[in-house]
Amino acid sequence: MSEQHQTTPTQAALIRLKNHINQEIIGQEVLVERMLISLLADGHILVEGAPGLAKTRAINVLSKGIQGDFHRVQFTPDLLPADLTGTEIYRPQQGTFEFQKGPLFHNLILADEINRSPAKVQAALLEAMAERQITVGQATYPLPQLFMVMATQNPIEQEGTYPLPEAQLDRFLLHVKVDYPKAEHEKNILHLARSEARAESAKLKPAFVAINQSTLFAAREEVLNLYMAEGLEEYLLQIVLATRNPSVYGKDLASWLQYGASPRASIGLDRCAKAKAWLSQRDFVSPEDIQELAFDVLRHRLILSYEAEAEGITTDYVIKELIARIAVP
Repeated sequence: MSEQHQTTPTQAALIRLKNHINQEIIGQEVLVERMLISLLADGHILVEGAPGLAKTRAINVLSKGIQGDFHRVQFTPDLLPADLTGTEIYRPQQGTFEFQKGPLFHNLILADEINRSPAKVQAALLEAMAERQITVGQATYPLPQLFMVMATQNPIEQEGTYPLPEAQLDRFLLHVKVDYPKAEHEKNILHLARSEARAESAKLKPAFVAINQSTLFAAREEVLNLYMAEGLEEYLLQIVLATRNPSVYGKDLASWLQYGASPRASIGLDRCAKAKAWLSQRDFVSPEDIQELAFDVLRHRLILSYEAEAEGITTDYVIKELIARIAVP
């Protein structure tokens, strides 16, 4: 089977979008790819990184690139569930209540610093993510067909935060860690910031023609139909199952893991690996696709034992060990 295959018009459109975002968000290729994978796999993404790493800018550029509307919500301790979902407003002239939609009724949502709001607000957001609808009183309102939440959390400052419970973390398809850009990228970021600061230069930039949402839905169908060999499917399942029964691969792994990943992880890893292969213009999934995405799909779904935490063992290290010990077909 060949490495490359004939690129479809849908693939060409998404690759053009990926290249456009990478021009606007310099040095964060992994974040850009993971956002597109999440979009193609119809999931949500949790991004962890220090402030100033273009997380807000990235999802804003993405929304403009797919003809979607974008809304940013700054999560704070005084935020209420109705601030997200919307609320019923009484109209005295008509003597009736009218539902006023909240910010969740947009295509792309940035939940900035999600761990700064209390559990009730987090639950309202995560319920909307899971059910794709919002219930207020007796009425249920469907969310847009294209709906993706990108939540962020700051790993530096933890004072006054409300960590997401494990069951709610499982609602996120991917947990991506972003780091500072490399030195050569930082120089390009500086030049981009200078050019954008000059209004005349910004006007001269060629406009990107956004892809329509029907193209994105067609892309999702192509991703679902991508070929995965039976042996690779078994390999994918073995990685997830090993998190639940780690003693098969070593006593040390068994002592580090308290709880493994749910079946939602298997479904997520399958769709993400296919989306990555599709974006790489291949018509089949490779073991490398599964191995690379395993970290982002599993790191927020594993619960480590006290022993592992005491030894300084991280979920990424456990995943790395699992991949090293499970035979590739």
